[in-house]
Amino acid sequence: MTTTDAKIRVRHLTRVEGHGSIVVDVTKGKVEKCEWRVPEAPRFFEAMVRGRHYSEVARITSRICGICSIGHTLASLQATEAALDIRISPQTDLLRRLLKHAENFDSHVLHVYFLAAPDLLGVPSVLPLAATHGAVVARALRLKRLGHEWGSLIGGRTTHPTSAVPGGFTSVPAEGELLELRGKLLAAVPDLEATLATVVALAGNIPSFERPTEYIALHSDKEYGLYDGVIESVLPDGKTEQWPVSDYRKVTNEYMVPTSTAKYTRNKLASYAAGALSRFNNNFDQLHPEAKAAAKALGMKPVCVNPYLNTAAQTVEIVHSAYEGIRLIDELLSAGVRLEKLAAPERFGRGAGAVEVPRGILFHEYEYGKDGMCLSGNCIIPTNQNHANIQADFDKLVPELVAKGKTEKEMELALEMLVRSYDPCISCSTHYLDVRFKCATS
Repeated sequence: MTTTDAKIRVRHLTRVEGHGSIVVDVTKGKVEKCEWRVPEAPRFFEAMVRGRHYSEVARITSRICGICSIGHTLASLQATEAALDIRISPQTDLLRRLLKHAENFDSHVLHVYFLAAPDLLGVPSVLPLAATHGAVVARALRLKRLGHEWGSLIGGRTTHPTSAVPGGFTSVPAEGELLELRGKLLAAVPDLEATLATVVALAGNIPSFERPTEYIALHSDKEYGLYDGVIESVLPDGKTEQWPVSDYRKVTNEYMVPTSTAKYTRNKLASYAAGALSRFNNNFDQLHPEAKAAAKALGMKPVCVNPYLNTAAQTVEIVHSAYEGIRLIDELLSAGVRLEKLAAPERFGRGAGAVEVPRGILFHEYEYGKDGMCLSGNCIIPTNQNHANIQADFDKLVPELVAKGKTEKEMELALEMLVRSYDPCISCSTHYLDVRFKCATS
């Protein structure tokens, strides 16, 4: 049985950041139109940083996203320090890694519990769950608060952090504060175990859909790639290729499509995926043992090619970040934490940085003049990198749904869930269509 006719118009997709639309037309069982549309307006952050001192740039670009502001801060600092040959201390490196895990933990809890779980439970939002699953919602709020307190302790505040600056930190947590955070992370273990159990219980409601693609993420042999490493591509057959972060343009290859104001990207294949599932596929061996156990409980192993399982991969990363947070705190306490002098520039030039924000690999690049003022900036965010992959998923998924005889409402939900599984931050886009005006001559 096939679906004869369907007309889907999702003009404002909910439970995502920004504006995305879904348009599907099926006539007599034939898919005539299937589009993921991104009608976002330009935001001009790369223009804002021109003419600003290097000490100001990260504070500006952190405003690109209120959810991933830690990641934007860290990618910006990396790029500035690469351009100015600023060499950070081992303590700064540890504190930044700890701060990065705070963001991943915080954002993933938000997505798994508040944005994805309603789909798996058949409700429109988390609000009805407060009445029917009060204990679960209370657990989610406890974990969300922990993530917020964690980021605020290390970064000065979680949203748009203030203490991480070029060359180091302007303030650092006291030993007692780190010990308190460590205790809170250990105390959260039962909530982590319950979170995993909840996702495992709901896993049967995650759609079964596979589309092999290319997976792009940071990779490091030292640890699960979040804060630094090389750019790595993993293809469905397991073949890999790597590039230094400075070569990020060779990987992203931005281009334009008529259905989106935001630019798309591609590398080896027609599209690639970024995000938790890509990191899982690229860095599985570097996961904490407890996170590997979580992946086993969820029946996941690399290379996983079901994009709906990005939410499950986020659950694995929640566990990983909690245990890695404890390890990093132990390293800091062992070495002793003290306020250090900020490292100074050694030269002025161009440099690039990359970190993994919750939604995938993020690139920043700047050039500075001898006066320390920014001459140019370039930022490529992960949601832009996922747009083409979402469209490719749609192109394969819709005919399958039609062939299975799914109703229009069932198709609409499946498509919405697919987009939400990417956890997109659509209005974070910094690159839009190039507009060129041609004037007629008389």
